[in-house]
Amino acid sequence: MKAAKSIFHYLSYVQYPFIIIGVYYAYKPLIFELDTFWDDFNKVLVFLGLGISLSTLQDTKKVQHKLAKKVWENPKYARAFLIYLFSLIVIVVLFGLYSLLLATDEHLQEISSGIIVFGVGLIGMLKAGIEMAENHRKDPIIPETQATDI
Repeated sequence: MKAAKSIFHYLSYVQYPFIIIGVYYAYKPLIFELDTFWDDFNKVLVFLGLGISLSTLQDTKKVQHKLAKKVWENPKYARAFLIYLFSLIVIVVLFGLYSLLLATDEHLQEISSGIIVFGVGLIGMLKAGIEMAENHRKDPIIPETQATDI
């Protein structure tokens, strides 16, 4: 089991090329031509969504920096962050579905798949955040005793 965890942790480093590609497409219209702005913006959303998805493969028992440690150790901050992230996911995914199914604007339809991929990446981030909150809280949750009177 430990080997599989290690493989996924190292596989999470593949997020960086995806994020770099996303940043490239973010600046491409500014450097070269603005004609492909919406197509490039869709690619930004797709590559950032994939990068975020891959970042959730890392070991959730480790904390990357002091700010993250401060957030995940305090149940109040962790809860606020998770509620914010959940709200963001709902907004992004609903907007992506609206863009895909109901929007009449061709630009919204063009970026709808990117918005949905980005939202799915955020769902993975929420799952990892929940695990981080459970693993790092200062006052660990004590599991309830299960009644065995069947």
